[in-house]
Amino acid sequence: MKKTYSVDSFTTWADKSKLLKKEEASNTTIDLDSEYTKINIDPSIKYQVIDGFGAAMTESSALVINNLDENDKHNVLDELFNKEGLNMSFMRLTIGASDFSLDNYTYNDTPSNIEDLALNNFSIDREMQHLIPVLKEALIRNNDLFIMASPWSAPAWMKDNKHLNGGSLLDKYIDVYAQYFVKYIEAMKLQGIDIYAVTPQNEPLHESNTYPTMKMLPDQQINLIESMGIQFNEANIDTLIMAYDHNWDRMDYPITVLNSKANQYIAWVALHGYGGNVSETSRLGNIFPDKGIWFTEISGGLWATNFGDNISWNMENIFMGSLNRGAKGVLMCNIALNENNGPINGGCQNCRGILTIHSETSEVIKNEEYYMIGHFSKFVEVGAYRIDSKTSNANLLNTAFLNPDGSITVVVHNKSSNSMMFSLDINGSQMNYKLPAKATTTFVLNENISNEN
Repeated sequence: MKKTYSVDSFTTWADKSKLLKKEEASNTTIDLDSEYTKINIDPSIKYQVIDGFGAAMTESSALVINNLDENDKHNVLDELFNKEGLNMSFMRLTIGASDFSLDNYTYNDTPSNIEDLALNNFSIDREMQHLIPVLKEALIRNNDLFIMASPWSAPAWMKDNKHLNGGSLLDKYIDVYAQYFVKYIEAMKLQGIDIYAVTPQNEPLHESNTYPTMKMLPDQQINLIESMGIQFNEANIDTLIMAYDHNWDRMDYPITVLNSKANQYIAWVALHGYGGNVSETSRLGNIFPDKGIWFTEISGGLWATNFGDNISWNMENIFMGSLNRGAKGVLMCNIALNENNGPINGGCQNCRGILTIHSETSEVIKNEEYYMIGHFSKFVEVGAYRIDSKTSNANLLNTAFLNPDGSITVVVHNKSSNSMMFSLDINGSQMNYKLPAKATTTFVLNENISNEN
């Protein structure tokens, strides 16, 4: 039996004249004789299960949101987490300070860096002011929200330079640091916040003396993950462990870690996009098909201000580029920053948030990253399968998903400089569609009840 589909479509144009705008509903037609390039969708060929899409709730992001008056704050949180808004399904937290915090801190700082092997000084009280209240509001709007967390640095007393900026973890503190993760996960759970996954270290091959960072070579990450895995098991913690959490250009790092004794404790590998090529994602997936892959950080910024070009690059390299190579989802950087791209704690001075929220006027600006995420998070359900989608035209970027409710989501981006006509072809039925240059459209297809034989 051939199938036809009712189709809802939502489009964003490079000139901003349409921003996730819902178009007039349409239908596919059986045996349409189309002269245009086809995008062939095959729901019977399934790939990875999707966990979701979202961004990082740094201390800076939480502060910017929490400082709004109650009405404005509720509106912003609705925009981000309600089904009628972005419907974000995944969020990244920083374990302690990052370059987007008010200042340096961890959850176990001690006077004069006195050693605290029992972690008696451990406390997440710092997060009670901004982060945890905002997280609780987000979870009210989406109680299925997945939350992962990454540290930028261990407490200074555990490090060789006795400072949060730069330096390395001393090996003698590996087991204590693993216990630090246990205490963090348990403390957050007491606040009603389940940590779905953690990474041992954000960007372990990068260190800076201007903001919290910590170099961690593969051998040390192997030993730390093993200790974390053992201690998680002993504490009955089911939080997943992601290895690496750094750029595409050093795949030797996660390959070394996965080829070690730590493998049994690793669920995923986390990747960033500030160096290398997204094609490396496929190589990792081919070597370790039993491990999940997540894209966990990229930021837009003032170095790139062309709306259409930014969306086009991110669709090709981050969203479709990662998803079509096996990633289970995509996370971007700060959910919200102020008009000065902060508050900043060293590090990036011109990174852009998903939202820009003016500190005096409370004006909320939805940046291009908002719409990039929205083309996926609003329409691809948690637990969806990525399914097969192909075209002969390299300028028509596309990816497709089979949702748990049976609907099919197809995202298409035209990376060329000209409008393009194409035919969406699925189960013997088609629809024609014209997509402007640098534009993106998400199609949601639902099978019609009455179908022809």
